Amino acid sequence: MSEDQGWRLKAELDAVDTRGTLDHLLGRLRGPDVVREVGAAVPHDVVITHDGKLMFAYAETESVLTAARAAIEGVLRRDGIKASIWVSHWDEQLDEWRQTDPPLTSDEKRIDEAAERDAEALETRTMVASAGKLIRASFDQTMLDWAEKLGLQCKIIEHPHLLTSQVAFTVTGPRRKINEFAQGLKAEEVATMRTERAVMLSPL
Repeated sequence: MSEDQGWRLKAELDAVDTRGTLDHLLGRLRGPDVVREVGAAVPHDVVITHDGKLMFAYAETESVLTAARAAIEGVLRRDGIKASIWVSHWDEQLDEWRQTDPPLTSDEKRIDEAAERDAEALETRTMVASAGKLIRASFDQTMLDWAEKLGLQCKIIEHPHLLTSQVAFTVTGPRRKINEFAQGLKAEEVATMRTERAVMLSPL
């Protein structure tokens, strides 16, 4: 998560043609007439986007996001569009968005706390990836460095049943961090296979 986007607004519009409405809304928010129409402007350093269903606004601070929210809600009211809005703050320690507005209900808090405990539970997991012999050493070091960055204990396991093109990593730490390591391992495996293929096909 970029340090300059630590606050997020998420809006779900009540509209039939959500994508078309979102496209129009984004154009209006960055248009020259917003201040005159609704009395508020979206700060220039706010990033606004949408995925076809939801609109997102990202800002460095809560106060900047609040200013953006005022402009967004003003345009929505003027255009007669209803929307549900949630504000969240990026939690560096948990690597996830934590909802701040509206406040979580008691049931939501219990679910959130249970999910947090589950994510922080310590476990050990072994995972296997393919790594060509030509760049095996580089692959191993990349994953060891990634594990260290995540604060995980990591060991490379040499197992007789593994193929010569396979490497096994045993990692220990919080479940959420292990999941992040697994995602990185999968991405690095794909990148490594492409790199080795290029090396093998390159002229001597």
